[in-house]
Amino acid sequence: MDFSVFSDEHYMKLAYQEAQKAKEQGEIPVGAIIVCGQTIVAKAHNQTEILQDVTAHAEILAITAAANNLGAKYLTECSLFVTLEPCAMCAGAIFWSQLQRLVYGAADLSKGYTNYSKSKSKSKSDRKSKSNSNSKDLDKERSPGGQETGTIGLLHPRTEVVRGLMAEPCGRLVEDFFRELRN
Repeated sequence: MDFSVFSDEHYMKLAYQEAQKAKEQGEIPVGAIIVCGQTIVAKAHNQTEILQDVTAHAEILAITAAANNLGAKYLTECSLFVTLEPCAMCAGAIFWSQLQRLVYGAADLSKGYTNYSKSKSKSKSDRKSKSNSNSKDLDKERSPGGQETGTIGLLHPRTEVVRGLMAEPCGRLVEDFFRELRN
């Protein structure tokens, strides 16, 4: 595979650098980059401790910065690269900003938006509505190779999702952070 400064891997490496900044500041190491076209329009990392704000997740800060930078509340032509699977709150922000693409590294098995979606889909009404729904109305989730891997209902229907890009180093960064915190 050829490496390009405009590749998903390049942007995820920049998001990883943002996550390292968060770790150095004692924050949960999550970094985010938003790209519009081939231009980086926002960089951010978690700042919940520094700002004493539970909403100061990397994704939220990046979306706000990108909207300010572009002078638009909708980011329909932008891609978000984030090192850890977004939580339900961040998925909501991604929904409302109408990002074109979400590319994330490590899965968050406890607080990730896909976990929330799975637990919500277990109710009777959800199972019934799922069986009656048309798959074109659901979000398509894709692996780094581009294969469709499932459907998730918290994101905008037009948002393409690519998961697992640099999952190992992104996940290890978070695991090491919590291991060091416990010791």
